[in-house]
Amino acid sequence: MSASAASLDARNRRVALFAALFVAAMVGLAFASVPLYRLFCQATGYGGIPQRADRGPDQVLDRTIRIRFDANVDSGLPWSFEPVQQVMDVKIGEQALAFFKATNNGSTPITGTAIFNVAPELGGRYFTKIQCFCFKQQTLNPGTTAEMPVIFFVDPKILEDEDTKNISEITLSYTFYHSDPPPGIAVVPESDKSGSRS
Repeated sequence: MSASAASLDARNRRVALFAALFVAAMVGLAFASVPLYRLFCQATGYGGIPQRADRGPDQVLDRTIRIRFDANVDSGLPWSFEPVQQVMDVKIGEQALAFFKATNNGSTPITGTAIFNVAPELGGRYFTKIQCFCFKQQTLNPGTTAEMPVIFFVDPKILEDEDTKNISEITLSYTFYHSDPPPGIAVVPESDKSGSRS
């Protein structure tokens, strides 16, 4: 093999290696795009995605905002799902607690996962959740009802934003979808999930 043929062969291998690395990077980026987009939305409130926090703000304003709660169930999930309270008026900056109630109307244990959205979308920048059942699998036995809490607040910065300072109402909407239970996870006994809240 001549020197030029060896050089051409080495160059072709480099091009093939770079092409394979490029394809692998594109495939990796395709798989990472959904989680990265979710992180972006959570960080910016884009697309009506609420923010997350460990605790409420120190400042509670005298102005109130109405929060509406909406609950939906995918047609493939034999559950009923509803907010315990349809509407709540909260002070801006005040930490609030709302409950949603889900009942398994099926004849077997079923696992569901809820996704959420906030409307108007711009309100998502300032609607902040401290605790939420969303994106967590919930398994209910047949006939079992569970109350699921949401702890949230509306950030006082909503009044500093020209695009959101006149928002008087925000809707928090959840939709439950059927999901497969994680392997090795037992169904929570009915006595631990059902019950009344005073």
